[in-house]
Amino acid sequence: MPTPASHPPTTGTGGHRVDVERGSQHVTVTIDGRVVAESTHPLLVHETGLPVRYYLPSEDVDLTLFEPTDSHTTCPFKGEAAYWTYRGAAGDEAEPRPDVVWAYPQPIETVAEIKDHLSFYDSVAKIEISE
Repeated sequence: MPTPASHPPTTGTGGHRVDVERGSQHVTVTIDGRVVAESTHPLLVHETGLPVRYYLPSEDVDLTLFEPTDSHTTCPFKGEAAYWTYRGAAGDEAEPRPDVVWAYPQPIETVAEIKDHLSFYDSVAKIEISE
């Protein structure tokens, strides 16, 4: 399972791009069969060398199922990322999924749109896209 330490490194600025596109796809995110996020207002982040990532508005994510962690990473193209661990609902015996979701609370100016949006590691969360 990816963790912040194994987040794919970004490389020098020569030719590296990060493009943010507003989408209208219906995105459903599940962890262990539970819907944790659902949105029709995703941001698609296209970054050199990485698969497209869907960033969902925070109001479309059930943050009661997550707990903030002390993990942080820095991307020279997006800023400092913060992470959350999936805990499940109170009373569930869900297996914790450390650092499965991240966001850039104060992104750099060139990607300011991703502020207040969260993205999920698709190796842990199932991300379904429909038009």
